[in-house]
Amino acid sequence: MTKNAAYALLLAATLGLAACDNAAENSAQDAQESREEAQESMNDAKESMNDAAEAQNEAAAEEAEAAEQRAEESREAAPATEQPVSPPPTNQQ
Repeated sequence: MTKNAAYALLLAATLGLAACDNAAENSAQDAQESREEAQESMNDAKESMNDAAEAQNEAAAEEAEAAEQRAEESREAAPATEQPVSPPPTNQQ
């Protein structure tokens, strides 16, 4: 009878350890999956930041080009709007 109780206790301990091992293993797998998802999320965020920076650079380049074009148009229009200068009057005697 003592042997039967010892076997039952050994079996219960083995099953208990097996159950704990699975929980720990599942927990480790869940943690690994969470790390992978976090890494993917960080990569997506970096990609979004790069896209936004690229769009901002393109917008700045377009604005600079438009400003240059406006300045050129102003330079071209400036001589056309100037009043002709008449020569000073001369004294004829």
